[in-house]
Amino acid sequence: MKKLVRIGNSSGFWGDDPLAMRRQVLTGKLDYLTADYLAEVSMSILAKQQLRFPELGFVADFLEHVRLAADTLKDHFPKIITNAGGNNPVACAVAMQKLLGELGLDKRIMAVTGDNLMPMITELSGNEKFTNLETGEAFDKISDHLVSANVYTGSEGIIKALEMGADVVITGRVSDSALTIGPLVYEMGWALDDWNKLAAAMVAGHVIECGAQACGGNFTDWEKVGNWTMMGYPIVEMQVDGSFLVSKGEGTGGLVNQWTVKEQLVYEIDDPRAYRGPDVVADLSQAQVEDCGPDLVKLSGIRGRPSPPRWKVSMAYKDGYKAVGQVVVGGLEAYKKAQLVEEIFWGKFPFSFDKKASNFIGSDSLGDALAVKGGTEVLLQFVAFDQDTSKLERFGKEIAGLILAGPQGMAAHGGRPKIQEVLTYWPSLIDRRKVKQQLWHIEADGTSRQVQEFSPGPVDHQELRLPQAQGAITDNNLLTPLEGKVSVRMKDLCLARSGDKGNSANLGVLARSRKIYEFLKTRLGENTIRSWLGDLCEGEIVRYELEGLMGFNFMLEKALDGGGIRSARLDPQGKMLAAAFLAQRVYVPAEIIASGNNRKPNSKTKLPTS
Repeated sequence: MKKLVRIGNSSGFWGDDPLAMRRQVLTGKLDYLTADYLAEVSMSILAKQQLRFPELGFVADFLEHVRLAADTLKDHFPKIITNAGGNNPVACAVAMQKLLGELGLDKRIMAVTGDNLMPMITELSGNEKFTNLETGEAFDKISDHLVSANVYTGSEGIIKALEMGADVVITGRVSDSALTIGPLVYEMGWALDDWNKLAAAMVAGHVIECGAQACGGNFTDWEKVGNWTMMGYPIVEMQVDGSFLVSKGEGTGGLVNQWTVKEQLVYEIDDPRAYRGPDVVADLSQAQVEDCGPDLVKLSGIRGRPSPPRWKVSMAYKDGYKAVGQVVVGGLEAYKKAQLVEEIFWGKFPFSFDKKASNFIGSDSLGDALAVKGGTEVLLQFVAFDQDTSKLERFGKEIAGLILAGPQGMAAHGGRPKIQEVLTYWPSLIDRRKVKQQLWHIEADGTSRQVQEFSPGPVDHQELRLPQAQGAITDNNLLTPLEGKVSVRMKDLCLARSGDKGNSANLGVLARSRKIYEFLKTRLGENTIRSWLGDLCEGEIVRYELEGLMGFNFMLEKALDGGGIRSARLDPQGKMLAAAFLAQRVYVPAEIIASGNNRKPNSKTKLPTS
């Protein structure tokens, strides 16, 4: 049993910095290196790839990243845990074995499979309903159009592979945090029902899973971040008591402080008292985050509850087709002209589309909260969805004609729109006992051999249900100019980060001081958020409190126009919601502002005129 384990992450998504792995190995002094490549849409893309090329279906970028880090890996090879296997972990592991052989590195490689439910989906659907968690729709609606179905598995396969001496473990769709939980449980000797320790490991994984986001990437106070070109990636140093430190590689760019870490903690979560994963349910509501030195932060106070009896399944199904085209409108009254062009364009079609949208990029495409109905140029984007590709072919041909048959001051932008297939996300649940996983060993000659099959055991507890906890809200009080109050932006009071949860979005808000938090606790409610973001959110808005972090998490349901590829918006994953929130102006007592000592009000702060 180790007393301290250092784990660094080098990838937060498929398409991340190709040299981040090299920097982590070179500067991080790591015991383990994780690399996270998968998101909800990734599995469906890989499944389609594998239909065309059966030997693929994994994230080939991972191999490129290893090759680029080869010189550092020869000097120091931390154990590598990655979900780059996608829909074909064994093929990825075989390719990795071949690459390491070329590099002269002799390492034991293992793969974990079993998350891909497509081969047995018909059999499983006889007993599992696979009801859509967001909409309540029945699985029969999409069963004939299914492209991918992957269950978020836990860390058990990773632990077993490490127990067998693996130097590299390649998985499919495990939970993001499992990449970190696995090595920590193995090294620390923690029991799989030591819920507080597992919760700490899960939160450590959550902090690093999105790569540079914990090191100043996507940060509210971005102006404080330095050396973006050599961005640091996060490292956790777990201690045996479940507390851990967050840092980055020595000499790398970016920034690690309590605020960069807190922002990542509130990213893409739901109820912070019940952050669910297949290994454990973590309670973040009383988590403590404190600065310990330059680029060094300590986390503690994380509690855990038993893992859920049912695991999340991420499915994707064929949902028609989509086309996107654009023109540039410029000059005097550009926005007014763009409105006319929109009217002209959609008036050309004698038929309707399943869904259509116009985005006035540069003016109002990110919602009313950030809208500027002016300027001298607008990128006008048209989006159409339909089951009938002939309609979309006509859509593409009509755009070019606008250039010579519309108002003065237009230019083409991009070629004729391409028709793309739409894959829509379908979240559901499955009884964990029905998931069968396999462990594979990859021989030096590249052959694979299954060495074990296992299923997660049952969990002896009821599904966790927590009441919604919220104090009394005097809502919209922030929006009223009164004597003795000053006008400031929300950015002067808070930091924020937002992200997607299917067709819903979360908005994590962090007060800059305890005094600001207590003030907002009874004033910043759902009605205020709806007054700012209501044009984007069609469903409920629910607020959760994070007392330990001095923050709130707002869940905005039906806020992404379908989410992912199904969305016609410029920001289909809700990343700009935090920016829109921070830009809003409110009225607060002057002494409240003074307490937020890590940021001064902007130069436009002024007393109200009425």
